[in-house]
Amino acid sequence: MGMDLSTIGLFVAVAAALLIVPGPAVLYIMARSMSQGTKAGVVSVLGVALGGAVHVVLGAVGVSAILMTSAAAFTVVKSLGAVYLIYLGGKTLFFASDKDEGTSAMKVKEKTLAKVFYESLLVEVTNPKTALFFLAFFPQFISPSAGSVAGQFLFLGAIFVVLALLNDSLYAMLAAGIRRRLAAKKESVKVMNRVAGCCYILLGLFSALASPSKP
Repeated sequence: MGMDLSTIGLFVAVAAALLIVPGPAVLYIMARSMSQGTKAGVVSVLGVALGGAVHVVLGAVGVSAILMTSAAAFTVVKSLGAVYLIYLGGKTLFFASDKDEGTSAMKVKEKTLAKVFYESLLVEVTNPKTALFFLAFFPQFISPSAGSVAGQFLFLGAIFVVLALLNDSLYAMLAAGIRRRLAAKKESVKVMNRVAGCCYILLGLFSALASPSKP
């Protein structure tokens, strides 16, 4: 016996509605797009999507549930993610040279794209809010009578990751479009980098304040 189609349809509808509202991942991706352009934005979307897939797998095998019951483990994970986001914010705000803000910032090299992918993956994997959300949201649509609970969790997770990838890509394109319109003015590029840096720092602070008792 598999999952009921009406249940899957309801899950897709609810997930899509939730994803439309910009969350931490979307703000991170938009910050990337505004500070580094379309390619970096799209690559960050892929990195975040893979990070989300990691949380899905961990949730399916119960590792995330164990993590959420250990205050020490939760604190370590959220602290690592928070520190890294704040570091990225500080780097964007204070260590970007005029050269980086100008012509070279408009062209992201492949090596830099690989770094963007790795950083985006790391940010999402170390985001305990994602694990909390999956563990709180997915079980509402899972029924033991429909078969393997882990299998259902993975199936719903795959759907959610695909929907998130599509949604995040649209936001990345939107932010990149804003960047292109403003990039002609050097002062605007500086402002975009400052906004991106502030977004990273705010996300880091939100991650630091995450609680294992709140989804």
